[in-house]
Amino acid sequence: MSEDLAELWPLERGLVFLNHGSFGACPTEVLRHQATLRAEMEAEPVRFLSRELDERLDAARAALAAFVRADPDDLAFVTNATGGVNAVLRSRVFAAGDELLTTDHAYNACRNTLNFVAERAGARVVVATVPFPVASPDEVVDAVLAKVTPRTRLALLDHVTSPTALILPIERLIAELAARGVDVLVDGAHAPGMVPLNLATLGATYYSGNCHKWLCAPKGSAFLWTRREQQRDVRPLTISHGANAVRPGRSRFRLEFDWTGTSDPTAWLTVPKAIEYLGTLVPGGWPALMARNRALALDARRRLCAAAGTPPPCPDDMVGSLASVRLPDGTAEVGWRRPDPLQQRLFEDWRIEVPVMSWPAAPRRLVRISAQLYNRPEHYERLAQALGKELTR
Repeated sequence: MSEDLAELWPLERGLVFLNHGSFGACPTEVLRHQATLRAEMEAEPVRFLSRELDERLDAARAALAAFVRADPDDLAFVTNATGGVNAVLRSRVFAAGDELLTTDHAYNACRNTLNFVAERAGARVVVATVPFPVASPDEVVDAVLAKVTPRTRLALLDHVTSPTALILPIERLIAELAARGVDVLVDGAHAPGMVPLNLATLGATYYSGNCHKWLCAPKGSAFLWTRREQQRDVRPLTISHGANAVRPGRSRFRLEFDWTGTSDPTAWLTVPKAIEYLGTLVPGGWPALMARNRALALDARRRLCAAAGTPPPCPDDMVGSLASVRLPDGTAEVGWRRPDPLQQRLFEDWRIEVPVMSWPAAPRRLVRISAQLYNRPEHYERLAQALGKELTR
């Protein structure tokens, strides 16, 4: 089945693509739908952007809201989850001495945003060290709560961590922090399409998620969910016409985020097509798709742990369709745009696209695999064979 499904993506033939988690990959049919929308826009830009866009965005927002179980009025489209995190953090007003809590598994770009707003306000970023390997979700909860003080104003927490691929016990964390008077901003970059979501009952203050990853929508599609009573104070990164526009039935939150200047909104408008299309590819729809990808990721992790000679770093119930495996220490300093030499060899010599990351810092490192419908067990067996040979160099 996977071999046939792979034909539905325009991915380079002959390349074993195991890095869906970085930027996603969009099926040809979904891209074709976006191209149709772009053609409509370019045929009559004024009609599309001035007369029709609001209603088109409303329809797209309604479809997304149904998928993530939210009220459409609480959703705003943004270009990526990091942008949503930035909109919240740069809208909030912090004071000197305030504490902003996160973990050492936080996504680097969002951690940079925390540092930026803290430095500007004279606040302090407090980092909870979450064990890795981790034995249970309880260890995550204990590590985070141990860092809460009367000065803690907000916590930025991943739903699914990027480097270590852990599904955090986000519901428990939100509830415990709320009981202590701490607002929670969830970086849900990887969650939509990987794990079931119910934003209406989750309890977060803010939730920023991508559609271009596990929903397989076009790049540039993401959302920010904001609790109703907080929406008045959350502003988009670009202040535009919505700041003083008046339209009955539309909140300031929607008016501001729906128009931040001339851009291509077709990625947002294609989200309903992506949700509908992916849901037809596996009997059983989205629940079956998520379960299939998770089972494939767990099987892949077993193969890679054997090849690397390291134990699984977390329980199975903390794994979705991403999985990280610890590797023997490396020798190079790597970082953003500076791949590990092992990653380069896997790409150039083995035709495998997979990230090898320094974490928490060099020389410690991880390999992180993704599982999507176009992947099959043979892909991970090839990676296991390649690691077995490369790690003995």
